[in-house]
Amino acid sequence: MTRIRLVALTALTMTAFAANSVLCRMALKETAIDAASFTALRLLSGAAILWLLMHWQNLSPLRHGNWRSALALFLYAATFSFSYRTINAGVGALMLFGAVQATMLIAGFIAGERMSKIQSAGFVGAIAGLLVLVSPSVAAPSLLDSILMLASGVAWGIYSLWGRGLPHPAAATAGNFLRAAPLSLGLVLLSLPWMHGDARGALYAVLSGALTSALGYVLWYRVLQHMRVMTASTVQLAAPVIAAIGGILLLDEALTRDLLIASLLILGGIWLVLRYSKR
Repeated sequence: MTRIRLVALTALTMTAFAANSVLCRMALKETAIDAASFTALRLLSGAAILWLLMHWQNLSPLRHGNWRSALALFLYAATFSFSYRTINAGVGALMLFGAVQATMLIAGFIAGERMSKIQSAGFVGAIAGLLVLVSPSVAAPSLLDSILMLASGVAWGIYSLWGRGLPHPAAATAGNFLRAAPLSLGLVLLSLPWMHGDARGALYAVLSGALTSALGYVLWYRVLQHMRVMTASTVQLAAPVIAAIGGILLLDEALTRDLLIASLLILGGIWLVLRYSKR
């Protein structure tokens, strides 16, 4: 894969991740849908669209993927939804991507990966930008919501790590979604007394599952094959910037000086990490 194509696919993947965050925010904060129903619809719609894609290609998705990755995917989706009910978006983004960063960086360090001085400077700049991005937030989340969001980040980091080196990323993603779908139905059964239906919330969940989650994760598994772990962990810091821009365009959130500064720091830091990467 050429470098230009890799950068383009990575940018498209981060846009999908950011769009997914916006859809989650719109559904869980602006509609009456409950977190369990949102999670189930998200995973079921993702499984459906990926099954159709694999059927069209005459592939059997259950021959790919595995239960451990499916469990990590389910835990990420479920804990993210439940924590997003009340947690402040800025603090939540810091916790989520901080946990992802820590998980993947520790794994990369154990595997013997190291950053150069210039890459380290870029990484520090990206982290500083993320801190600027969430600094206006003063709402302290509850201990339970904090634990759930951190668990979501760890689960996503593990899911990403287990996706590296797979020969068929699309089929593996489909297999993982198909295995995670019944787990989400079990979550719904446990949450029956607290369920709330909402047509608009359900639409957001389906869009989140079928488009920004399922197809976005297929792209992510593909680009992961061409990145070092530390590089992959850093580029994900672009997602909060894109999500913030989506909030401005779709949710009437304010364009602030802090957002501009944070965007420059994060995107500039990512550029340094990618520009001086050995792979």
